[in-house]
Amino acid sequence: MASPAPALKLPFDVAAYDGAPIVTERLVLRPLGDSDVADVWEYQRLDEVLRFIPWPRRTAEEGAEHTRKRAGMRTISADGDAVFFACVLPSEPSLFGDGDGRVIGDVMLRLSDAGNADVEIGWVFHPDYAGRGFATEASAAVLALAFTALDAHRVHAQLDPRNTASAALCERLGMRHEGTTRETFYDKGEWSDSAFYGILRSEFDAR
Repeated sequence: MASPAPALKLPFDVAAYDGAPIVTERLVLRPLGDSDVADVWEYQRLDEVLRFIPWPRRTAEEGAEHTRKRAGMRTISADGDAVFFACVLPSEPSLFGDGDGRVIGDVMLRLSDAGNADVEIGWVFHPDYAGRGFATEASAAVLALAFTALDAHRVHAQLDPRNTASAALCERLGMRHEGTTRETFYDKGEWSDSAFYGILRSEFDAR
C-alpha cells in the first residue's frame, strides 16, 4: 500500500511559544529574543564552541547582531527557513539582566525540504553546562516539536564527526548515523567532514 504524501503543517510560527513556552524538567524553551544577546555571547565567543560550528570569530557587537538576526527568524514557511529556541535555566539568573533565567544554549529547527517533510535540528550550548543532560533535555523537546507541531516525516542533524559530544547526543535522541561525507566544507583554515544523523517519524513514534 502506498504511503500518504507528506504534508507539513506550515507556516510554523514561534509566536505561540512566546507566552506559552515549552517547559521540561529543568528548562524553559522559548523563542530566542533580543534580550538574550548577552547570555548568548557568553558561549558564542568561546573557541571550544566555535571549534565545531562554522561560525566566524566575531566581536561582541557582531555577535549581538548575529543573535538579533536569529531572534528575528520566527516563521518557517519555505525551504531554508529556521527558528531558534532559547534554552533557559530558571534556577540561575541571567548574567546581564532581570530575565526569566540564564540562557545556556539554543536549539534550531530548519526546513530542509518541504516536499519531503525533512527538517534539520541543530544545537549549541555553553560548555560550562556540559555533562548534566541539559542539551539532551532541550533537544528532545524540540525534536518532539518537529514531529508533532510541524508533522515532519524525517528529522536530521549535520555535524563535524570530531564533535563526539554532539554525535552521542544524536544517539541519545534515537537518531541513526546515516553516513559521513568527506571534506564537505572549508572553515577556519581547514576542510571538515560532515556526519549525518537522522530519525524517521515511525521510529520516533515507536520509541
